[in-house]
Amino acid sequence: MEIERINENTVKFYISYVDIEERGFNREEIWYDRERSEELFWEMMDEIHHEEEFVPEGPLWIQVQALDKGLEVLVTKAQLSSDGQRFELPISEEKLKDLPINDRIEEFLDEHFQSKQFLDDNDTLEFMLGFKEFEDVISLSKRTELDELQTKLFSFKNKYYLYVEFPDDLFEEEDIDNLLSILLEYGDESSLTVHRLQEYGNLIIDENVFSTINKYFH
Repeated sequence: MEIERINENTVKFYISYVDIEERGFNREEIWYDRERSEELFWEMMDEIHHEEEFVPEGPLWIQVQALDKGLEVLVTKAQLSSDGQRFELPISEEKLKDLPINDRIEEFLDEHFQSKQFLDDNDTLEFMLGFKEFEDVISLSKRTELDELQTKLFSFKNKYYLYVEFPDDLFEEEDIDNLLSILLEYGDESSLTVHRLQEYGNLIIDENVFSTINKYFH
């Protein structure tokens, strides 16, 4: 897969059909099998995250061009406007009009990846943390500063994922920064979304992860 970093918020990559097949997928799955096509997309995004440090967080605008020998994909992260009230794309509408789009792929991505702009009405910061070992989750649970966080714990592909919410009415920005620093001492930020884990992962603990773990693992 060829990756080109356009700017801070945009990345473009090309993947050939040969590469797709070597990853264990085929063309029919890309178009018609939702689970497999999402698996391929997030596998590519994970690779881009590690190689280019591009974290696909928040609303994404995804433009796809189907070529003879593969797919060319442009992924752009939407940014909050200066007034903090809506999401905007850091690319002009004129440039968007110039981008060739395969209508069927665009419709597919709109439905499954929510690639258009959206605004979450809940004033809540969401964060996903990945762990290689469950012991790391247990160690993190010992930190008393985290008791008020809203949490869920998932397992997916031999890893553990902690979903964390920071409700705006409970935490100031400085508090969130401090808590994130603690979380990142034990795990790594993940680009997986809670929606993907809810659909394809296993929910281990639905709420109050830290108190639940401490109850069973003294």
